[in-house]
Amino acid sequence: MSRGQHIELFLVDGTAGGITTAEIIGWTGHVLAWPRPDLADVLKRPEAARNGVYLLLGESEDAVGGVRCYIGKTENFAARFSQHDRQKDFWNRAVLVTSKDDSFNEGHWGYLEARLIELATAAKRVSLDNQVSPQVKRLSEAQASDMESFVDRLQTVLPVLGVNAIRTRPVRPAVVAVADESPEFSLVQKKTGVDACAQVLNGSEFTMLAGSRVIAQWTGEGKAETTRRAYAGYRAMHEALIADGSIEIQGSVGVLTRDVPFNSPSTAGAVALGRSCNGRREWTWSGGMYATWEDRGVND
Repeated sequence: MSRGQHIELFLVDGTAGGITTAEIIGWTGHVLAWPRPDLADVLKRPEAARNGVYLLLGESEDAVGGVRCYIGKTENFAARFSQHDRQKDFWNRAVLVTSKDDSFNEGHWGYLEARLIELATAAKRVSLDNQVSPQVKRLSEAQASDMESFVDRLQTVLPVLGVNAIRTRPVRPAVVAVADESPEFSLVQKKTGVDACAQVLNGSEFTMLAGSRVIAQWTGEGKAETTRRAYAGYRAMHEALIADGSIEIQGSVGVLTRDVPFNSPSTAGAVALGRSCNGRREWTWSGGMYATWEDRGVND
């Protein structure tokens, strides 16, 4: 079973969504997140004078997951961010990652920058704005191990701040059984060719898996106004997944080219079936409905 993590969040101005710091007890890393309007205040903070890496994030209809992201490193954040403020107009929030004890040198940060770009490319949750993918810096075996541990902590902290750019599917050895791991759920509709698989990953994300077969075109409309609005949202989501290459049309069906996380099994089912879906009942596994697995232990 996974261990708990103690993450300390501090709202600098007392406002949710404003300047926020994040740390893990015993970790040398320090994460600072903020919305673009607070850039001037951030540049006055001591973190802005440290070496580190940063992520610029912005909403975009044409991007994977609706988010564009730029990942970089620098020794002078104040100058670098001022430049980005003028030259990169897509971002509306940013994250700065530094070390509290200034123990990392340029090689460490170069390694981290390359690894974050590597992870973001593999995760396929955002569209990267980077024109060049740097090579991972060569470090000693011990230094590389330290940086991989640093990356592991970042993969825990960043999602807490609403940043999922490097959130990848956990890799588990096939020979190891994990008691709390989700089974694979299936959703089949023979007349339309839908044959989808999903799993709960990262502890809470209902994720439709690569290779799932879904409808090629979302045709549902609905009669009531609320239903029409819901259907329009599902249709837009389906079309966006086609546009960013996450769904590849193959004849009369669409095939997922990557694992796609959804906020609920019902949303995933609606995108797959082309109609509204009670995901807790329609996704099934060897033990019954998804609801049976989700409610496991509640009535014990």
